[in-house]
Amino acid sequence: MQEEFQREQLIKEKTELDREIELIKNIIKTREELKSDNKNFEYAEMGLVDYYIYHIKANQAKLDYLLKLAKASGITMDTINQLKYENYDEEIG
Repeated sequence: MQEEFQREQLIKEKTELDREIELIKNIIKTREELKSDNKNFEYAEMGLVDYYIYHIKANQAKLDYLLKLAKASGITMDTINQLKYENYDEEIG
């Protein structure tokens, strides 16, 4: 019970900017997972077709939800793409 309270308290302590950055990172991660699932679906054998269909639907629903949150917060796709490329440059350098 106390663990739940601490988790909620930590979320409340985050600044608006931190929450937006976390949302953008989740969008980027989910979008990459969706791309991977779609690619894997193309090469899936009989037993894995249903598995990848499930993952595609789940990740698409998650991405739709996250994009709706981003739109409500005023975050644009340009902001998301900019952060993605900044992080990519940091990983390479």
